[in-house]
Amino acid sequence: MRTRVDSLDYFTDRVDIGAVEEWFRRKRAEGRLDLGYLQFFMTVLVRTLSQKPRLNRFVAGRRIYAREGITVSLALKKRLHEDSPETTVKLAFRPTDTVYDVTATLEAALGENKKAEVTNATDDTARLFMLIPRSLLRLLMAALRFLDFHGWLPRAIHRASPFHTSAFLTDLGSLGIKPVYHHLYDFGTTSLFVAFGAKERERELDAEGRVVERKYITIKVVNDERICDGHYYAGAFRYMLGLFRNPSLLELPPESVVDDVD
Repeated sequence: MRTRVDSLDYFTDRVDIGAVEEWFRRKRAEGRLDLGYLQFFMTVLVRTLSQKPRLNRFVAGRRIYAREGITVSLALKKRLHEDSPETTVKLAFRPTDTVYDVTATLEAALGENKKAEVTNATDDTARLFMLIPRSLLRLLMAALRFLDFHGWLPRAIHRASPFHTSAFLTDLGSLGIKPVYHHLYDFGTTSLFVAFGAKERERELDAEGRVVERKYITIKVVNDERICDGHYYAGAFRYMLGLFRNPSLLELPPESVVDDVD
C-alpha cells in the first residue's frame, strides 16, 4: 500500500446524543451560548488524539512518524451560500485543552476567517499557485511532492498547508445533510478525516416497552490503516464514542496525556 488512497479504511456509527443535548441545555442555562456541535466534535477529536496518540501518526517517504502537536483542519464558507468563497483553516491545540479552550480557539479563527476581505496563508498560497502557468504549475507540484516525500518541504508551505495536519473535520450537519466518507489526500500527512451530519430523530421502544424519542448523529471516519492496527483503532473509536455518554469530562483537562512511545 504505497499511497493513502490505497490504504483507506472506513468507519461509521450512529451515536445517541441524548446526554450531549442535556449537557448543552445545562451549559446554555449557565450562559454558554457559544457551545454547539462543531465545538463539541472538535473537542472530542482533540481529546481522543491526546489519549490515543497513534491516531496522530502519519506516513511519509514510506516511513511512519509520530506527529508533534495536535492540529485540525476545517473547511468553511464565508457565508452559507453556494456562490460564497470557501477557505480552509488549520488550528493548533494542546493535548490538555478543555472544551472551553477549544471553543475559544475555534471561535477566534471562525470570526476572523469569515470576513469577506480576510485571507489566510492557505488562501494566499493557493492564489499564488493559480497565477502560475499550468505547465509550470505541474512541474512545481511534482517538485513539492518530491520534497514532501523526503520531508524537505519548506516550513512556510508546511505551516500554510491544511493537508499537513492531524485530522480534518467537516460539519455537514450545518448544511442539513448526512455525512459523507471523505477521502484522504496523498499530498500532505493527514491520516484521519471525520465527518458528522445533521441530527436525526427516531421513535423507539425503551426497556419497559414504552415509545420514546431519541436523537442521533451519524459519524463517518476515513483513516489510513498503516499508522496502527485494527485493535488500536477499535479502542480509539470506543473511547471517542464514550465521550458522548459523558460530555462533562471535556470541561476538565485529561488526567494525563498519553505519549506515543512505540
